[in-house]
Amino acid sequence: MTFSIVTYANNHFDGVDALWREAFPNDSAWNAARVSIPEKLKVQPDLLLVAVEGDHVLGSVMAGYDGHRGWISRIAVLRSHRLTGIGQALIQKAERRLAALGCIKINLQVVGSNEAVLGFYKQAGYEVEERISMSKLISKA
Repeated sequence: MTFSIVTYANNHFDGVDALWREAFPNDSAWNAARVSIPEKLKVQPDLLLVAVEGDHVLGSVMAGYDGHRGWISRIAVLRSHRLTGIGQALIQKAERRLAALGCIKINLQVVGSNEAVLGFYKQAGYEVEERISMSKLISKA
């Protein structure tokens, strides 16, 4: 399979939207592509990447850098293309882009009930750290 990883462009929207609906079926409304993508494009748009084969979106990753730490989120690969190296390639490309900005540590979060994805991240070199993740919803989407 031949695929490439490129910076997100508007013509990728429908593919990313379908991908996220498949990968994150029970996600919160504020994580929907129609909400998340326009907001991401305002800040570090070059850190929203898609894996494509021709015009077909196969995977995505969203990254960010706050000047101190990097974050990776919204990594997804179509079910039909999992275990083909696309996810690892997306992570590596995001890591390279973050490193080019001066990032030395990358964080990510995994929903506690999603143990299946832990092996994927461990294979990419990520380790579980003893932390408590907290959040506060300050506005309703």
